[in-house]
Amino acid sequence: MLTLLDELKSTLEADERLVIDGVLVKNKVVELALNLDTKLLSLLIKNKKLKKQFFQSIDEVLVFDKVAFQQFVSNKSFLPDSYTRFKNKIGLSANDNFIRNSNNVTIAWPYKDCILEGGQTKEDQKRNEVFWNENLAPEQVDSLFAAKSFANFDKYPPQSQIKDSFKDENLIIKGNNLLTLCSIRDCYRGSVDLIYLDPPYNTQSDTFGYNDTFNHSTWLTFMKSRLEIAKELLTESGSLWISIDDNESHYLKVLLDEIFGRQCFVASNIWQKRYSRENREAIGDVHEYIFVYSKNPELFKNKRNLVAITEKQAKVYRNPNNDPKGRWRPIPMTAQAGHATPEQFYEVTTPSGNIHTPPEGRCWGLAKATFEKLNSEGRIYFGKKGDAQPNVIRYLSEVDGVAPWTWWPSEEVGHTDESKKEIHALFGRNNAFDSPKPERLLQRIIHIATNENDLVLDFFAGSGTTAAVSMKMNRRFITCEQMNYVDNLTITRLKKVIDGEQGGISTDIKWEGGGSFVYFELADCASKFVDRIEVAKSTNDLIDIWDELKTSNNLSYKITPSSIDSNISEFSKLTLEEQKQFLIEVIDKNQLYVNYSDIDDENNGISDLDKKLNRQFYGE
Repeated sequence: MLTLLDELKSTLEADERLVIDGVLVKNKVVELALNLDTKLLSLLIKNKKLKKQFFQSIDEVLVFDKVAFQQFVSNKSFLPDSYTRFKNKIGLSANDNFIRNSNNVTIAWPYKDCILEGGQTKEDQKRNEVFWNENLAPEQVDSLFAAKSFANFDKYPPQSQIKDSFKDENLIIKGNNLLTLCSIRDCYRGSVDLIYLDPPYNTQSDTFGYNDTFNHSTWLTFMKSRLEIAKELLTESGSLWISIDDNESHYLKVLLDEIFGRQCFVASNIWQKRYSRENREAIGDVHEYIFVYSKNPELFKNKRNLVAITEKQAKVYRNPNNDPKGRWRPIPMTAQAGHATPEQFYEVTTPSGNIHTPPEGRCWGLAKATFEKLNSEGRIYFGKKGDAQPNVIRYLSEVDGVAPWTWWPSEEVGHTDESKKEIHALFGRNNAFDSPKPERLLQRIIHIATNENDLVLDFFAGSGTTAAVSMKMNRRFITCEQMNYVDNLTITRLKKVIDGEQGGISTDIKWEGGGSFVYFELADCASKFVDRIEVAKSTNDLIDIWDELKTSNNLSYKITPSSIDSNISEFSKLTLEEQKQFLIEVIDKNQLYVNYSDIDDENNGISDLDKKLNRQFYGE
């Protein structure tokens, strides 16, 4: 099976005009393509793969996409000249253009034009990840991004039935988050009101260890493809909130600008994650960032909710005159005169007899009729002596809240010690997740960005804080986790929330329990072989696995089984870890999970009930 790149080279070599001294000439290929050369187009159309990639059918007429074709043959891997190889290697290009020719600020890094699956399922696992190039390996990317089948559906509480529409359910999905996003994309496009993410921070202590170290370029590739799909899922007024620290924050900010557009940036919130000082630090690290983006910041601003006023903020409200309506504060009645009406210019007589008019360049903020009404109700304050400029009395009881600020102190939204205590109270001190966010922090985010029954998405579920707080605040949620602790942490925590646990924000909001969720998993295919290889104890175990693998549909097309069988003695001389690495490498990574299109293939072992629920999920 030839790759698209090889197919194109082989096809073009059949045209003698494109070959000089036995070498394809890139410039000539581009020239003929731009001139819509009939002989060249005929060659391309005769190849099914090339026809599918570079031609579109419009009203039953084939149209050649010469722009896509030019970009493809100009790519670094198609007959690259030395300078092209060099400038791509060191990252001097972005979106197929030289950075110097772009007016935008972008990040360029190795493998930016690739997809990283990110298939880690165990904390101690260091997978050798595959980077699929979006342009040169479209078949692999298409298969990777295809909707997947689900399996092992379950609902809690167990006596409840799965609703006719999955959109009315809370969902916990176990499996690779990129593939999960691809699978829910069509069903939930434009439906999510809030996405909150707490991704791996790419620190030295991160257990999220791809390619031995989750290096900078890999991390950016990992985040890019997931954020691009996340954007598609948001409503127009929806917002993305993502926690990060200084290790990647500045790069992530530019990446988000590139994906959403700089005009879609809303805020960079500073969360004070701890309050203690340690003199061993040069400068104490006490904060993290929470970036906020929206597809339409103006719509988001109109939707966002105010936050409750704190007692510190409320100190300006006093009651020196023992007003029966409670504490109040004076609000100056003047305003800028730029758009004032004639009704905002008038004389005001104080109780002491003084007469006041608006200062130069200003007006009264109230029309005369409104002022007289408030004055008759005792809602105008003229100072202690009754002779000052008028102020409107605002009672504390009338304050619905204040606009959110970007400074979030720990006394308002919690800190890391608080979040660890919440987890320890639920699971004890020996749990697999030691970096949760406090429930009060998620309460603040969810309150600002959503209303009851809105949909919240978190595809780095971790210990399940986002889902737990969403349920307590009567929001719908979808959460995804691929790590194996999803069973012992995420699901267990949500069951306790439904049963009425009183940790986190439960006491403050008078949580009494309730709700439900549906759990299901990406349906395993070749990943079953990967799991068995990882736990194998001997070479004989691995050879037994190989004997099954070579007769399955999960072997890479690049592998000839007979060549391995004839060299099995050489395989036996490798270390056990090298043997495992080799067998994992020969597995077709696009067959790790069952595509939805293959759900009826009996070899995939999808039960009749799971098939029914899959079709229900996908709306068929």
